[in-house]
Amino acid sequence: MKVLFFGDVVGDVATDQIINNLAEMRDQHDADIIIVNAENCAPTGLGMTVKQVESLLDAGADLITGGNHSWDSPDSVDALANPKVIRPLNLCDGVPGRGIAYLDHAGETVTVLNLADACAMKSVRATAGKFRPAYSAWHEADRRGTVLVDYHGDHVLEKQIFARAVDGQAAAVLGTHTHEATRALHLLPGGTALVSDVGMTGPDGGVQGFAYDGFVTGLTTVGDPFAPPLPSPLDGPIVLGAVLLEIEEGRTKHIRRITEWPSA
Repeated sequence: MKVLFFGDVVGDVATDQIINNLAEMRDQHDADIIIVNAENCAPTGLGMTVKQVESLLDAGADLITGGNHSWDSPDSVDALANPKVIRPLNLCDGVPGRGIAYLDHAGETVTVLNLADACAMKSVRATAGKFRPAYSAWHEADRRGTVLVDYHGDHVLEKQIFARAVDGQAAAVLGTHTHEATRALHLLPGGTALVSDVGMTGPDGGVQGFAYDGFVTGLTTVGDPFAPPLPSPLDGPIVLGAVLLEIEEGRTKHIRRITEWPSA
């Protein structure tokens, strides 16, 4: 089984780039399953919209994962109601959305979990007071067949420790959230692939895909780079952050980066 996983998609231009290339990329990489972290796919770069989620799924994505921005858009609750959209699992009851999904490949069940660390979730109003430790949610989850984890977090250390804890139980722990691809691709002894951050699929040259001017102005004038108004996604070339996994019997045999669009 081959799984193509796209890191954080920033803005509608990057979303359209994936949509326009997804069928060709599936063929080019012989991908059986395609998963897209699209928590930033809204035109503002914050949250996910029903329109863009449905467009990604219609284009061939099998599942959409999220993170701390999953609740940021006005129609986020409707987007999260889609059974092919998940957000971090390690939350208490009452938060919109689900954190686990099941896919089928040639009669084999593939479980996909979305987890997050405390640092990534600390400012999310929709989940205030409802965060749970990631490992507890993993331990309690109904995991079947091949298991993949989108671990949305700031801390490389936590991602590495978690991956070691689940080595041999998960086929892959795929880090998202920082938008900055880490070079090292690990295959742990038990067959779990680990990448600390898959990286961003979004505009190059800014700050995590966003125009940097507003952040700099906020920092230099009031001491707060996040003072409103927040910048929009940068107008620039779209870089690709993705990985391709080759999995056999629930264990990853090979992982490699995908950084070039089909037309490149």
